[in-house]
Amino acid sequence: MHETDVFVIGGGTGGYSTALRAAALGLDVVLAERDLVGGTCLHRGCIPSKAMLHAAELMDGIAEARERWGVKATLDSVDWSALTATRDDIVSRNHKGVEGHLSHARVRVVRGSASLTGARGVRIDSGAEAGTEWTVRRGIVLATGSRPRTLPGLEPDGERVVTSDDALFAPGLPGSVLVLGGGAIGVEYASMHRSMGAGVTLVEAADRLLPLEDADVSRHLTRGLKKRGIDVQVGARLEDARPYEGGVRATVRTARGEFRVVEAERLLVAVGRVPVTDGLGLAAAGLATDARGFVAPADWARLETSVPGIHVVGDLLPPPSLGLAHASFAEGLVVAETLAGGAPRPVDYAAVPRVTYSSPQTASVGLSEAEARERGHEVEVNSMPLTAVAKGMVHGQGGMVKVVTEAGATTGGGGRVLGVHLVGPHVSEMIAESQLIVGWDAEAVDVAQHVHPHPTLSEAVGEVFLSLAGRGLHQQ
Repeated sequence: MHETDVFVIGGGTGGYSTALRAAALGLDVVLAERDLVGGTCLHRGCIPSKAMLHAAELMDGIAEARERWGVKATLDSVDWSALTATRDDIVSRNHKGVEGHLSHARVRVVRGSASLTGARGVRIDSGAEAGTEWTVRRGIVLATGSRPRTLPGLEPDGERVVTSDDALFAPGLPGSVLVLGGGAIGVEYASMHRSMGAGVTLVEAADRLLPLEDADVSRHLTRGLKKRGIDVQVGARLEDARPYEGGVRATVRTARGEFRVVEAERLLVAVGRVPVTDGLGLAAAGLATDARGFVAPADWARLETSVPGIHVVGDLLPPPSLGLAHASFAEGLVVAETLAGGAPRPVDYAAVPRVTYSSPQTASVGLSEAEARERGHEVEVNSMPLTAVAKGMVHGQGGMVKVVTEAGATTGGGGRVLGVHLVGPHVSEMIAESQLIVGWDAEAVDVAQHVHPHPTLSEAVGEVFLSLAGRGLHQQ
């Protein structure tokens, strides 16, 4: 029987961030990972997908150079093997970096799956150390992540029917793709495939894309995707899909109740993700999942379950956790500092930014206009197209800034900022400012004091706050 202070099961973003911080605070830490440290985000999600989206952006840039700027550039072909080799090199270097950090921090990494044997016990179930048991002095952290949700009767084969986990690694570029699901993952993959020359049909059952985002974000995003030639079908449902030799033949019921047959070389199922808890031994520790498969904490401030000393981070958590890598990092810090005897501030999920890396991009933080009204706030809203500033005209991709504040501030102008919502080029790099604004409960008049550089896209953010504070220059 071995002993340690902290045992982390799962080496994705939530797991390894917990391990690194706990080790930095002087705790003895063991991390068990049955695959590769870094998890889905590093190996099958965030990092490789953003590498591919960057390549797609370069391809869009060649078309823009030719069509808009008079640069007589042409795109002869895509060397798929070279493109994927660059992507894989980026992933590999990041993986080595994570392993190096864990080694430097003296976190013991066990290669294999692990399960609970009790409130303070863990057993290694596979790998070279299978059968080894551990007693945990401070706490156990569950960080086993999630996997793509699949549909009954439509099993992924990695070639014609794929999930987001294997879409990046399917052979070659398809000439056409049907993307099922209009959340962030579906929108990103639809955008990437369109940039790389595929015909794309994007089907979402809700009445708009990104249904959890502000309605104006969805509207501007949909407009931008349609302008790029993506066939967007919202309020639509997949009735049937069957693989055949040339790809997949699907029947889609549109929002008008019409039935359309869509043929595509590839069907990408992006209808969400489900927590991974199989083989985790929850019952042995007195735990169970909720109806949706999540492991809910009894104490959200400490992310501690109903069993004292067992904590949860990452995709195992139900809402209001966001299933985002950067939220998992924050959760890992909270749990590690709690286990070290500290009293860290809990994660403020409303102040965690959300980004979709499509073209156009979306980025938001805080409450949507509808959410603010539903929570009883009297709100003031202001928005501005990005093309109202010079840099927005240079980019020529449209987009907007929308700010939601409380009404009736005593200081004059818009009140406390409740939410900021962006659509357009590079807005993923602009949202950090708004995270601070929302997270620090700033009022519009406070933000209006700060000067934004000219010419930049961020000027549009500054101008919206100037207008809310009654000092607008270009909005009267």
